[in-house]
Amino acid sequence: MNFTLPVGISNRHMHLSQHDLELLFGKNYQLTPQKDLSQTGQFAAVETIDLKTSKGTIPRVRILGPVRPETQIELSLTDTFKLGIRPPIRESGQIEDTPGLTLLGPAGTVDISRGVIIASRHIHMNETDASNFRVNNGQVVSVYSKGPRSIIFNNVVIRVRHDFVLDFHIDTDEANAAGLCNGEMVTAITEPLPLP
Repeated sequence: MNFTLPVGISNRHMHLSQHDLELLFGKNYQLTPQKDLSQTGQFAAVETIDLKTSKGTIPRVRILGPVRPETQIELSLTDTFKLGIRPPIRESGQIEDTPGLTLLGPAGTVDISRGVIIASRHIHMNETDASNFRVNNGQVVSVYSKGPRSIIFNNVVIRVRHDFVLDFHIDTDEANAAGLCNGEMVTAITEPLPLP
């Protein structure tokens, strides 16, 4: 069963642990929400920090809240060229055997030994959506986008949770390749596509 859903494009960003947040901004620091995101309870914070490696720096990278148990940085492949690192493509939270870097904040710096990933493309949905679309958490589907740069995204992971809002998440590299903007509609293809 195929179904349509909106696109959500993720620019480079990070999720911080409370421990690292306080090292970067000061003791007992709390993030300042700037804008609510599509997923329930998630927000883009006012605060940004710089990312640094021995090869380069990316300034003013947005922090997303709320805080998490462990710090995680999500970059596009293009971003990784600037920093001279090659993180793996992973689902959020899967940061074992990933590279680290240095975080530069207004009150201090933090060297993380791991946590940098390129986020795998995925679809958020709640249990009702999953039942209606006859898909399961962890199922892999494809997504088709129309237009002058039409493309089929393979290896898209379904992520189901009670508070998730229906959304197809890709990074800026993927969105630019397909000529997609936030909120545009695409089609999820649940049947395996024939390979040439």
